[in-house]
Amino acid sequence: MFTFIASIIILVLGYVIYGKFVEKVFGIKDSQTTPALSMEDGVDYIPMSWPRIFLIQFLNIAGLGPIFGAVAGALWGPAAFIWIVLGCIFAGAVHDYFSGMLSIRHKGTSVSEIVGIYLGNNAKQLMRIFSVVLLVLVGVVFVKGPAGLLSNITGMNATIWVGIIIAYYLLATVLPVDKLIGKIYPLFGASLLIMAVGIGVGIIAKGYTIPEITVANLHPGGKAIFPFLFITIACGAISGFHATQSPLMARCVRKESEGRRIFYGSMIAEGIIALIWAAAAMAFFGGTEGLSATLANGGPAVVVNEISRTLLGTVGGVLALLGVVACPITSGDTAFRSARLVIADAINFKQEKTSNRFMIAIPLFVVGIALTQMNFAVVWRYFSWSNQTLAMIVLWAAATYLARNRKLHWICTIPATFMTGVTTAYILQAEEGLRLAAGLSNSVGIIAAIAFLGIFLVNSKKSYNIEEEKMTA
Repeated sequence: MFTFIASIIILVLGYVIYGKFVEKVFGIKDSQTTPALSMEDGVDYIPMSWPRIFLIQFLNIAGLGPIFGAVAGALWGPAAFIWIVLGCIFAGAVHDYFSGMLSIRHKGTSVSEIVGIYLGNNAKQLMRIFSVVLLVLVGVVFVKGPAGLLSNITGMNATIWVGIIIAYYLLATVLPVDKLIGKIYPLFGASLLIMAVGIGVGIIAKGYTIPEITVANLHPGGKAIFPFLFITIACGAISGFHATQSPLMARCVRKESEGRRIFYGSMIAEGIIALIWAAAAMAFFGGTEGLSATLANGGPAVVVNEISRTLLGTVGGVLALLGVVACPITSGDTAFRSARLVIADAINFKQEKTSNRFMIAIPLFVVGIALTQMNFAVVWRYFSWSNQTLAMIVLWAAATYLARNRKLHWICTIPATFMTGVTTAYILQAEEGLRLAAGLSNSVGIIAAIAFLGIFLVNSKKSYNIEEEKMTA
């Protein structure tokens, strides 16, 4: 119990202390007009209040991530608490803050364009393709999953539900951001927070034993903590998917000082959600062995449903339904919307006209509908790795921004280096990767991290020298 409570306190302090430090390093300028005001178009660039943006951003980046990922990560025991806390404060929230604030500084542009500005044209082209493919995959999977669940609940054919969800996605993709997303997302975001608080209070009030911190690996299958835990708990600690979502809200922020509350704060809130669900999963089933057995018999959706119904009764059942159906849908619709904006930014295609938005959205949905007919069991296993790889790339871009502006780049360089090691080691030894021996893949991961760091430092020094030459010329 002490570890759990302490972890939540540390996360809150992380927002107050380290979040403020990160904001200071970035150097906010409230005197500088944000894109929401200078480029207001009534569609994507619409000024909104920060509490409203916070709830939208929170739901955009959360969905089922901090629930399902934390439940799966709980198999390693309290080590999950450490990663959620440290990952959120020093990696995830920093990643989200810079992806949002750099978008604000660059006219609300998408993450692929930001990466191109700081890492070069080749990186930009790669990121354009990578991010669109990733977003369409997210959108499609978040069609099939909820459609299947709704079919089981209602008895209606799953294909019909696919059609209904696709129709909603199309509306959410092309309508002005304040007409649909801006109205329902704050409600769903608040519900997700209420659900988590209820679960946390229920676990404590009913006397469940939350394990204390230990250095032992409690995974029933003996799976190593490095790199697997750091990939399994993604959205609850750091997630590249968030970088595709932050520009949506960067186009609505009224002044830069609101950025810490919105981008850094929503990640910390997601970390608290992840902590609660990790603790509940460990405690409710009497340890990692019991949790493992339940996961094997139905997956994380069954875990969430059982915990919610037991702790919160009928209300819990409703909230569980909201969690496993509404949350993925709200991630899927913004995935398609983000894909539209990435493509529009790449080809410089203005989106004020409804017809222009449909010209991009319809082909996206044609591809999406076709993909719903395919089996994603194999393809989706790559999502967690590609998600963390995207986060790593964005952190390197943010580190480059700081280095070019002679700011403390280490706040991004250190987590970027760590995630380089994690993603490299993972793909080399994972079942969906090369399946190399752990010792070899981990060693290569460390070497890759050091190499990336070395290249970055050399390039940073070169950029310093170029700037000095310009100043003295």
